[in-house]
Amino acid sequence: MEQRISLITLGVSDLSRARAFYEALGWRGQEVQETVFFQAGGLGLVLWGRDKLARDCGVEDGPATGFGGIALAHNVRSEAEVDALLATARQAGATITKPATTNPLGFYSGAFVDPDGHAWEIAHNPGFPLAADGSITIPDFDNL
Repeated sequence: MEQRISLITLGVSDLSRARAFYEALGWRGQEVQETVFFQAGGLGLVLWGRDKLARDCGVEDGPATGFGGIALAHNVRSEAEVDALLATARQAGATITKPATTNPLGFYSGAFVDPDGHAWEIAHNPGFPLAADGSITIPDFDNL
């Protein structure tokens, strides 16, 4: 298996609400057959009904509350961008779960959950510089 993620699909309880939330963050989606697709750098973010996603994955859908064990991360180029994006997310309907702060490793980050409870970290990490297209390359930690 090649080391790559092509699509991340978020199971949502209300597709219209979820699409409106991400579009309020400045994303632009396309809806096809009750599924919304966003181009997110070199991969796709997909919004799909939670029950349909569970059924398609062959798993039983459970309550949509609590931490699901996954956090999505969006790295930005400055601390000011972290603050601005958290403010935009709050205005769009997110719940800020961790105000931005500098951690002991030296990067600045905060977190929110979207209306369906999906956790997002917004971070400025000088050790993970962004390319012009927004992509990151994981550093070779053995040679740091």
